[in-house]
Amino acid sequence: MRRQIVNEKDIGRVFKIDILFAVPIFFLIMSIGYGIYSKDLMSMFTGLYDIVSSPTILITDFLKVGGVSSSLLNVALVGFLNVYIMNKYKLRINGVLIAGFFTVIGFSFFGKNIYNILPIYLGGYLYTRYQKIHFKDIIIVLMFATALAPLISEISFSGILGPVADIFLAILGGVFIGFVIVPLSSHMIKFHDGYNLYNIGFTAGIIGTVLTSILRTFGVVVEPVYVVSESNHLIIIIMAFIILGALMALGLYINKRAILDYRKILKYKGRLITDFTHLVGYGVTFVNMSILGLISITYVLLVGGVVNGPVLAGIFTVVGFGAFGKHVRNVFPITLGVITVALLFGFELSSTGVIISILFSTTLAPIAGTYGPVVGFFAGMLHMFLVQNVGIIHGGINLYNNGFAGGLVAGVLIPIIDAFEKE
Repeated sequence: MRRQIVNEKDIGRVFKIDILFAVPIFFLIMSIGYGIYSKDLMSMFTGLYDIVSSPTILITDFLKVGGVSSSLLNVALVGFLNVYIMNKYKLRINGVLIAGFFTVIGFSFFGKNIYNILPIYLGGYLYTRYQKIHFKDIIIVLMFATALAPLISEISFSGILGPVADIFLAILGGVFIGFVIVPLSSHMIKFHDGYNLYNIGFTAGIIGTVLTSILRTFGVVVEPVYVVSESNHLIIIIMAFIILGALMALGLYINKRAILDYRKILKYKGRLITDFTHLVGYGVTFVNMSILGLISITYVLLVGGVVNGPVLAGIFTVVGFGAFGKHVRNVFPITLGVITVALLFGFELSSTGVIISILFSTTLAPIAGTYGPVVGFFAGMLHMFLVQNVGIIHGGINLYNNGFAGGLVAGVLIPIIDAFEKE
């Protein structure tokens, strides 16, 4: 049972589902509206086909592959599917579910589509049947497990055996991922001890490395790509600000003192599991999500970056985890460490690669929250060194590359820190 939060309205489960349901509705309306505005409504569907039939390996920006209208349609479809599953199985709308939902929404601009996520859900369902457990108990794991969705697309359209055989093989691969991800993720968390918020990203990196190695043995070369939109779309930026503004307004509606109560969230370290909806309420949580998102998109624009698919994935993931471990105090030292390394080694701060490294590096927020800003700063620096190089290991089929790198950073750094503390 969630504790009663002072000053907060009890909004009920139905209203919480409606909040999430409003997100894909918004994207669907904007998709159709943009198609009508551009006087090419049919391209929305042809572009969606291009998105579904693309390999989606890191980094494949759907805004570049299918266009704005088609990308928004894909986001809407993926969003509807996940909200339907949440509602059907009557999941409690808590912090981790909000984090998972917004992460999936973000990556629907970049890597995940309505086709390549389905086999993973199917594999998870078969796992629950085999283990005789409830499907609803692993849904959140499966939402994050779609990090490996590019593997399904890569095999489906690789031309290894022929169209039909390739799709069948891809579905089997997705089912396998969904089947093994749950037991593996519960063991992998022990490696980083909860200091990497993207635990499934670390698990997916391990699985992706194994599967990519197998594919390479059979002569299927899986290598990272770089298909990225290089220009801003005003409609995308406006939409992002509308959603972030709506979260702020929603937070203040639920709790009129949410701004004044915001300081309460800053005392939490963020280590898994830190559910802000339980600890400080939905009002303060939505305000925190909005603040993190506004800071993220403002930074991107200030450095001259492009708000493209990968960047949107980063922003929405940061927003989502604003309900589950991240706040301004524990993410700032991490991002400062990443920015410092980028400047020292001459990386362009406006480049998409650097921007998404900064945004996703916040997976290590619990380190700064627990050990302080100095350790957090060095964790961010180490993260930047690793994330530039680990993608080649799994060939880009793990969309949560920063989660993989973050798990390695935390797994190596935390024991060293603890050893010095005990000394």
